[in-house]
Amino acid sequence: MRVSLALLVAVPYVHAFNVAPPRVNPLSFVDKSFTSTPGLTLPRRWSPFTPNTALRSSELGDNKDDQIGNTGKLKTQLYGSRWFQLGMLSFLALISDWVCFSTASSPRTFEAVYNHNAEFLIDIFLYSNVFSCFFVTDTVLKLGMEKSIKGAASLMLFGCLLRSEGYISSLFNIGDGITPYNVVVLGTILVGFAQPFFQCTPPMLSAIWFGSKERALSTAVALNANQIGIATAFLIGGSMCHGTDSASMMSYFGLITVACAAVTATTLVGFKEKPPLPPSGSEAKKLALNEKEPPFFQSAKQLLSNKDFYPPLAAFVASITITNIVGAFIDEVMERGGILEQQAINLAGAGFELAILVGGIIIGGYVDKTKEFKRSTLVTLAVTFFLLFPLGLTEHQIGKEPMLVLVSLFGLGFVAGPIQPVNAELAVEVTYPSDETAVESTQQIFGNLISALMVPLAAKAARLDFEIFPTFPGPDSELSGIIASDVRGDVCLLSSVALLTYLFYMKFDAPLLRSIDDCASGDDEKACEVAVVEQ
Repeated sequence: MRVSLALLVAVPYVHAFNVAPPRVNPLSFVDKSFTSTPGLTLPRRWSPFTPNTALRSSELGDNKDDQIGNTGKLKTQLYGSRWFQLGMLSFLALISDWVCFSTASSPRTFEAVYNHNAEFLIDIFLYSNVFSCFFVTDTVLKLGMEKSIKGAASLMLFGCLLRSEGYISSLFNIGDGITPYNVVVLGTILVGFAQPFFQCTPPMLSAIWFGSKERALSTAVALNANQIGIATAFLIGGSMCHGTDSASMMSYFGLITVACAAVTATTLVGFKEKPPLPPSGSEAKKLALNEKEPPFFQSAKQLLSNKDFYPPLAAFVASITITNIVGAFIDEVMERGGILEQQAINLAGAGFELAILVGGIIIGGYVDKTKEFKRSTLVTLAVTFFLLFPLGLTEHQIGKEPMLVLVSLFGLGFVAGPIQPVNAELAVEVTYPSDETAVESTQQIFGNLISALMVPLAAKAARLDFEIFPTFPGPDSELSGIIASDVRGDVCLLSSVALLTYLFYMKFDAPLLRSIDDCASGDDEKACEVAVVEQ
């Protein structure tokens, strides 16, 4: 099936920085030298935060003695409940993309029941998604993360209830047991509008709840949880929906609603705004500054005026574009490799999405420990470039190679997927102390819009074949054409995206401003090693 992914919902290393003072002075701190960390020299006018900075009583809470130690330093603490907060946000993201791709593995059943193309349902979901991205930042600023997430979860549940109206009515023997098409569309729009609240807030949740050595990992888990939602749609949808049986599809929609209700109820009970104490020195500094974040459009303008924001943005867009398009055309990709059985295709699609999550956890954890954002991103982009070709390459002497296609597909998910969440964290690093939700909303908008533009281009390019090495090593040689092959145009298009992003990213050189504050507060010794800025 050809899914028109209009829009959907990431690793750099900077060993040394050579940056002029104005570039590293977003807060215009007074001149002050910082020498508590040997070998770390910061530009003039950059004053890293030290935990001696006193917070207002409203920020510390009523019992300041519990939050300030005997030395007068602000305490930071990690709470075990942070994993529950991450889990809730991740499960909400999972459910939302399960809804989005609920009919991707059973388009024939949906079209038989409603006489409408399943692609439109995905398109309308994703257009609702990008529209909502413009409102997430301001909503979170006004209501706070807790109320925003709980409200979006409730909206998603209401959308799921609308979609499963046919299943619910069948339980009471009311009506024909089929949800009207317009009601399905309305419910899908509501879930699509709710989804950005789960996609744009992971960097904010990581900053509020997680320490400096965990942020890339936590962001990767939350951002890539939607891939498990897609995998779930392939596995469960493909097994539950049968032919033209409308009852099987209504039962499938009902199962999604039950899962959504369980996750939403848990979220309403247990999701919290923030911990009693900040998890890191950089987050403590933001609390101490107590600056009011500007509205989204003003934040986006500030971000886009910062040249250091563009390399992480480019990597984020490349990652989301490549993984979206490969996932959207998974049927064709597998058929090129000789995999024709639908169940095998569904399993391959689920494996690809699972590889994205596993890669995000492993590579994100590595980046947390090493802070090698740039080097890791360049390596994963390079590997992505080479792994794309087997997905559209046919070697004439060998023919189709299913095993090579599967290994390449899973490897591609493992390296290309993590580029997105890790560069979301990098964007927060280099624009610190900007609003994390505004950063991610801006990246999501660009990623989704460019993916939308690339999908029809990829569909057209997929119909083109380019023959390579047709007469190698020579037209008169007995071995002429021994390695003759042809490659599909869509693979060439995606490979060019990876290559151009790699070349653009090579020149990236910016200070990790948030890591500098984590170093200054003594939270992360590794940050002191990598966040070196010369005068």
